[in-house]
Amino acid sequence: MGARETLSARALNRALLGRQLLLRRADLPVVAAVERLLGLNAQDPNLPYLALWNRLEGFTINELTGAIESRELVRSTLMRATQHLLSVPDFRLIRPQLAPLLRRVQRTAFGRRLAGADLDALVTEARGLLADGRTLTRPELGRLLARRWPDADPSALGWSAQYLEPVVHPAPSGTWNVRGATPFARADWTGVHREPTLQDACLLFRRYLTAFGPASVADARTWSGLGGLREVFDRLRPELRVFADASGRELFDLPDAPRPEGDVPAPVRLLPEFDATLLAHADRTRMMTTDIRRRVCNGAAVAATVLVDGTVAATWTAKSAADAVTLTVRPFRPLSSADRSAIEAEAASLLAFTHPTTRHDVRLIPHQ
Repeated sequence: MGARETLSARALNRALLGRQLLLRRADLPVVAAVERLLGLNAQDPNLPYLALWNRLEGFTINELTGAIESRELVRSTLMRATQHLLSVPDFRLIRPQLAPLLRRVQRTAFGRRLAGADLDALVTEARGLLADGRTLTRPELGRLLARRWPDADPSALGWSAQYLEPVVHPAPSGTWNVRGATPFARADWTGVHREPTLQDACLLFRRYLTAFGPASVADARTWSGLGGLREVFDRLRPELRVFADASGRELFDLPDAPRPEGDVPAPVRLLPEFDATLLAHADRTRMMTTDIRRRVCNGAAVAATVLVDGTVAATWTAKSAADAVTLTVRPFRPLSSADRSAIEAEAASLLAFTHPTTRHDVRLIPHQ
């Protein structure tokens, strides 16, 4: 076998940006875009809207809200045990495969607070409480479950049901600016309860490479939270191209997937918190240095970031006052005057999207 082609960090960066629709805004329907991206983080209801604003030409809030309200897109606990927004077919594919991860999270986080409650019985009871299309918030469900298990922590009962049973969080939850207690509804209508197969796993990780490749087995494990993926990639190996990164690590990709040249221009983008572009790989040097990663990924938090020439150059925050909203950019490195102008223009456009009737201000803090 001949030597594998080595892909530089810059080449990997441009491949990832292209697949994540960050080299140019795309003209795609919302549901097709969410499928292309293999889901959007939805820890906060506004995050998917900000993610799509960065990626779609002419995107409007009503487009995504309509897809959530019509149940074309569903919000649930998925990759890395966090909230994501996916199409129904992708939810049906992904949720059963993540069941072992979510059971492990439940056991670690809440097992000791359940006072020995039988988990199968807990799931059966929760399903009964949510029967006939009933919707309950997590606290409501926890309190009702505590009637059967009075020695258990009601909060732990509610959270455990979320991890053990496929539930969705129906609209208006997950729509623009709608926050509050998370509602639960059964997801039977999605067909999610089908047992996963190795063929399903192969399909999922082909989809992962479409959205995030080229990538290693460790990268796929980081994105999904799943172990045992070597078997999946060994099964897929005959139909994949195999590359190496600068450190010699084995990378997999689909043969015909786009891999732009490293000199393709990458525009300034203001990514929201928890954007998957920063989280989908174990090796994140294609997007940021190790030092910047430590400053962006702080415990469970992942900051909103500014991409300049494709890599993380700053963080951003927005703060509203009575009559104005201010977006503040804090650079990690010196920026040219052209970069500063591009950031200011993109930030102003973002504020026009998020606060169309409010006075805007952009503050770009000098690099120290």
